[in-house]
Amino acid sequence: MHAPPTAPRPRRRTRALGFAALAVAMLMSVPTAQTAFGEEARAVPGGGDLGPNVHVFDPSTPDIQGKVDAIFKKQESAQFGLDRHALMFKPGTYDDINAQIGFYTQIAGLGLNPNDTTFNGDVTVDAGWFDGNATQNFWRSAENLTLNPVSGTNRWAVSQAAPFRRMHVKGGLNLAPDGYGWASGGYIADSKIDGEVGPYSQQQWYTRDSSVGGWVNGVWNMTFSGVEGAPANSFPEPPYTTLDTTPVSREKPFLYLDGADYKVFVPEKRENARGVSWADGTPAGESIPLEQFYVVKEGADAATINAAVEQGLHLLFTPGVYHIDETITIDRADTVALGLGLATIIPDNGVTAIKVGDVSGVKLAGLLVDAGPVNSKTLIEVGPENASADHSANPTSLQDVFVRIGGAGPGKATTSIVVNSDDTIIDHTWVWRADHGEGWGWETNRADYGVRVNGDDVLATGLFVEHFNKYDVEWYGERGRTIFFQNEKAYDAPNQEAIQNGDTKGYAAYRVDESVEQHEGWGMGSYCYYNVDPTIIQEHGFEAPVKPGVKFHSLIVVSLGGNGQYEHVINDVGSPTSGPDTIPSQVVNFP
Repeated sequence: MHAPPTAPRPRRRTRALGFAALAVAMLMSVPTAQTAFGEEARAVPGGGDLGPNVHVFDPSTPDIQGKVDAIFKKQESAQFGLDRHALMFKPGTYDDINAQIGFYTQIAGLGLNPNDTTFNGDVTVDAGWFDGNATQNFWRSAENLTLNPVSGTNRWAVSQAAPFRRMHVKGGLNLAPDGYGWASGGYIADSKIDGEVGPYSQQQWYTRDSSVGGWVNGVWNMTFSGVEGAPANSFPEPPYTTLDTTPVSREKPFLYLDGADYKVFVPEKRENARGVSWADGTPAGESIPLEQFYVVKEGADAATINAAVEQGLHLLFTPGVYHIDETITIDRADTVALGLGLATIIPDNGVTAIKVGDVSGVKLAGLLVDAGPVNSKTLIEVGPENASADHSANPTSLQDVFVRIGGAGPGKATTSIVVNSDDTIIDHTWVWRADHGEGWGWETNRADYGVRVNGDDVLATGLFVEHFNKYDVEWYGERGRTIFFQNEKAYDAPNQEAIQNGDTKGYAAYRVDESVEQHEGWGMGSYCYYNVDPTIIQEHGFEAPVKPGVKFHSLIVVSLGGNGQYEHVINDVGSPTSGPDTIPSQVVNFP
């Protein structure tokens, strides 16, 4: 089933040059290439250097620690700053290093396997900048490295939009800040932790297709799919939701070195996956030479980016902030659009930032879309309205694709992400309407809807969506599945009337439309903190039709400190939250 029509979307016919033809054209210095609109655009070369914000190290680089520390000093508390950095380490062994990772910083190994790049040391995130509170440790990542932690345990105290991917920790992993201050949940994928993982004060966490030596505790919602060594399913006490496998997954593309040549590796799709993808050494997938990418650098405009895609190139966004005045359109199957160092795209004039056609195998990864001051009807669209092609053999995927509305400055968007294409994989996204920073307020950064899914057979693994004025997630497609959902309702609602939804008190965090016959979700939580008007009542966190094919497992709602209350968990099922006590109300299975 599909939703009622949203914004009509012009279909765009691409006209791709083959790579060989493109190379010949560039060698002959052909100045222009015909675009799909009949305009003239300069031919865009593939490959190139990675720009000044990609810092590449090898074991012989002098003063690695000093260089890493200097970047951390700039980025430690730069929550809404403009700098973006990628710290890239060539294969080899690095001794006596502690890489502290701040905002808008990606650290990654450049091997094909995490074990190719080893730190005898740590990759650390702590919360000293925020008095030991890790709830705002956003927008950073660690990928494709092996760690031998100095103390035996590595600290990675983060919250949203801070993935830990393709990592091998030869020891334990501590997910809490020093002093065990607050932390509000994160994401691990395709990683092997030989020792125990200790979430301690983490309220919720999702781990996918990994291996752990043990798991210490859980606060509200710890969810696992395809994790060797995960605790047994026991929700609500302890609050573990465990699936033996992940139904469909495909790991995030990554940059690596093949000898002296940069390439991007694109892992293949896995079904019913369990454990890491690289256990046997070389992962399964495709290597794409850098020459087949347009290496996008700050100052590039949308017309040039679109011309590159039309010519047959993939996109590698180097760390930076990209202002665009027209939509980045990807209508070619199997196109990779990969961002390094939290590359950020801002639509300045109310356009949609990215539109993907109803084609198979597009990979969007490692990108932050920041709403501009002029309202965008949508920010990311996957597939046009009424898309209907079957992509089950080769789905489009969104991985570490984040959306922000306000916080860094004025921003508005009616709906952040719309997924129209069938079979799409949404693997770790944080879609956030700001509750602090600059340019926020109930109407200042108005954003009614977070994620709307119209396509069938869409799978979300690690869906973080917060603070929208109305529905955070709406689902119209058939056979949708969500494994782990984390939500907070908008803090700044001025009063009960502002969130009244007809006869219903408040808009559900996650709503499945009445037309849907089949849907399933696991490990899902919604929290309220109505601190402007603590008397607000939220009727329920979840709303869904009561049908045999619509099922939910391990649901919770929480009132944070009694600022607002839930009457039910899902529909009219589940106990109300309990006054000023921050105690979850839970539903193990629905219906």
